[in-house]
Amino acid sequence: MNIEQLKSEIKYRTSRSGGKGGQNVNKLETKVEAVLHVLDSHAFTEEEQETIYKKLAHRISEEGLLSAVNQTERSQLANKILAERKLIILIQNALHKEKIRRATRVPARVVHARIEGKKRLSAKKAERRKPGNQDDAN
Repeated sequence: MNIEQLKSEIKYRTSRSGGKGGQNVNKLETKVEAVLHVLDSHAFTEEEQETIYKKLAHRISEEGLLSAVNQTERSQLANKILAERKLIILIQNALHKEKIRRATRVPARVVHARIEGKKRLSAKKAERRKPGNQDDAN
C-alpha cells in the first residue's frame, strides 16, 4: 500500500455539522467525509483490494466507496485531517495479517506447579474442617 498515493486519491465532502457550536454550526460546513473508491485506487494491489472488500464489506457502499467521517472539531481543516487519518487507519487494520498461532504443549513444570497449588489449597481447607467429620475427607 502506497500511503502518499492513497492520500492523493482521497476525495472530501463537507456538510454542516450538527450538535454544539453556536452560530458556527449554522453557517460553516465543518463536517468532513473522506471518501475513497477502492477499486479505482492505484495505491493497492489486486490482492489488497480483495482483502479490503472482504474485511470492510459493511463499510463500503454499493458504488464501491469507503468513507470515514469526522465532525468533532470546530474547524474544517482539523476535521479533514482526522477523517483522512481515520480512513487510513481503517485500511491499515484491514490489511494487517494476523500471525498464525501454533499450538504448544503445557510444560511439565507448569502442570506440576498447578497440581501442587491445588494440593496446598486442599490441605489448607482440610485443616479448617471440624475434627471427627471423616466423611468429607474422602
